[in-house]
Amino acid sequence: MVVARPLPARRGNQRGALVAVAHTRLMMGMLLFAAAVALVIGRLALLAAFGGAEARATVATLAARSDIVDRNGHPLARTIDAWTIAVHPRQIMGDKSELAGRLAALMPDRGDQTWFHAQLTKDVAFTYLQRRAAPALVEQVNALGEPALVFARETQRLYPQSTMAAHALGFLSADGHGMSGMERVLDAQLLDPKARGVPVQLSLDTRVQAAMESELGRAMGAYQAKAASGLVLDVHTGELLAMVSLPVFNPNRVGMAGTEQLRNVNTQSVYELGSALKPIAIAAAIDYGVVTSMSRRFNAAQPLKVGRFTIKDDHAQNRWLNIPETLIHSSNIATARIADEIGAARMQAWFRKLGFDKKPEIELIEKGRTLWPTFWARTTTMTTAYGHGMAVTPLHLANAYATLVNGGIARPATLLKKPAGPVPGTRVMSEATSARLRQLLRLIVLEGTGRKAEAPGYRVGGKTGTAEVATGGGYAKNANVSTFAAAFPMDAPRFVVIAMMDSPKRVEANQFQTTAAYTAAPVVSRVISRTGAILGVLPDERREVDLADLRPMIWRAPGEVGAHGE
Repeated sequence: MVVARPLPARRGNQRGALVAVAHTRLMMGMLLFAAAVALVIGRLALLAAFGGAEARATVATLAARSDIVDRNGHPLARTIDAWTIAVHPRQIMGDKSELAGRLAALMPDRGDQTWFHAQLTKDVAFTYLQRRAAPALVEQVNALGEPALVFARETQRLYPQSTMAAHALGFLSADGHGMSGMERVLDAQLLDPKARGVPVQLSLDTRVQAAMESELGRAMGAYQAKAASGLVLDVHTGELLAMVSLPVFNPNRVGMAGTEQLRNVNTQSVYELGSALKPIAIAAAIDYGVVTSMSRRFNAAQPLKVGRFTIKDDHAQNRWLNIPETLIHSSNIATARIADEIGAARMQAWFRKLGFDKKPEIELIEKGRTLWPTFWARTTTMTTAYGHGMAVTPLHLANAYATLVNGGIARPATLLKKPAGPVPGTRVMSEATSARLRQLLRLIVLEGTGRKAEAPGYRVGGKTGTAEVATGGGYAKNANVSTFAAAFPMDAPRFVVIAMMDSPKRVEANQFQTTAAYTAAPVVSRVISRTGAILGVLPDERREVDLADLRPMIWRAPGEVGAHGE
C-alpha cells in the first residue's frame, strides 16, 4: 500500500522558501543601494572638504575692486556679483563624453563638445568652465546631477562699455590684479578696503571717446590701415578726454586678443611723424631768435645737397619761401635750412624740453622708448626738424602741440581727472612764440595742407605729417604713417586732437592718396564737429584768428586760390 505525501505541506514549504529568497534579495538590494548612497555622500564630503576648499581659495583671491568711471561718472569698469561654474575633473563620476556633450549644448558660446571634453579630462584638481554665468544657466548645469560640477558666487570685473577705452583701462589677471592700463596703475588703490565703494574718476569723456573711436575706426576700415590712434587732450591741464588705439580688444574677453590688439599705439608705438614736427622746429627758430621776422625768406629754389644726401620738397615751389609759406607748402628744404641755423645743440635741447628723448609722460606703465639719434650730425639736425631720423609716440606729439598753443607751458598728460584750478607746468617757450604759432597753424588749415581738417565755426589749426614707414635699414616706399595734429579753437585754444594712421592703402575712399591730408585730416574734422559743443566750445563762424599781418606774405600765382603741399 502506497501512502501519498500531503500536497498542501509541500506547497507551504515552497512558498516559505520563495519568501526567504525574496527577503534575501531585497536585503542585498538595499545594502547595495545604501553602499551607493554612502559612496556618493563620501565623494561629496571629499569635494566639500578638499575640492570645495580649493575652489573657495581660488575665488577668494578675486577681491572686490572699486569702480572706475569717466569724468562725468559714467561707469567704465565695475565689480559685480556673478556665478562661476567649475569642475573637479579627477572626481567626475559620470561618463565624461556624455557630460561634455550636455555641457556644450547648454554653453555653446563657451565651446563645442571637444573643448568641454578637454576640460573634463584635464589632469588637474580644479578648472573653470564659465565665469560670469547667469543664474538660469547655473540651474540648468546643476540639473545634470554631476557632483564634480561646483558653483560659487564671486565678484567679477565687468567692462560695461565693452571695447571702449580698452587700452586706457587695461584688464585683470586671473587672480584679480591689474595687468595693464589704469587697472594696473591703480591696482593697490582699487583693492584698498578703506576706499571700497568710492569710484576712481578718469579724465576720459565717454562721449568724446565714442566719437573718436567711431570716426577713427571707420576711416581705418575704409583705408585698410594696419593700425590707428587718436587723442583728445586738454591743453591747459594735460587731461586726456579720449585715447583710442586700433586694433582694439575686449577686456571682458582678453584671452581672445593677440599682441597687436593689446598694444597701445598712442604710448607704445614710435613713429617718424614727418612734417607734423615742422611747426615745432619753426617755434624753436622764433624762440631762439634765429627768425625774428615772418617775412624772412629761405632758399627752396632747388633741392638741398648736404654731403651725400639730397633734401627735396614733395611739391616744390622752386623759389625762396618766407615762414608762412614754408609751413603752408610744407617745405623740407626751407625747414632744413632753418634747423641748420638753429644748430645741433639748440635743436637737441629744444626736443629734450618737449620730452622727445624719453618715454611719454603719463601714468600708464605701457610706454615705448623713443628712437633718439645717438650722434647729431648736420644732416640729423636738418632731418629731425621735418620729422625724419627721430621716432616718438603720438602722445609725444599731442603734448608738444599743447605746449605750442597754450602759451608755451609743458604739462604731463594724465588719465586722471584733475580738480578745478590751475595745473602747474614747465615753461618751454615764450607766450609770444606760442601766439605766433597759433596764427601759423590756423593759416595751414585755411591755406595749406590742412584744409580738409577744417570744422566750420571751430577755428581749427594744425599740420599734416606724412612719412614713409621705417623698416630695417631703410624706408618702405609704398607705406606711409599719416598724421594730423590739430588744436581748436585757435583764437583761445582748449583742446589738441591727434589722428594717426599706419600704412593706409590707396583706395577710392581717400581718392587714392595716402597722405595725411586725405586720411587723417578728415578724421580730425569730423571728431571736432561731433565733440566741440560737448566740450563746451560752441561754433561761431563770426570769430576768427587775426591773420592780417601774415596773409599778405603768401604769394599766389595769377588765378591761384590757396596753396598746396604735404
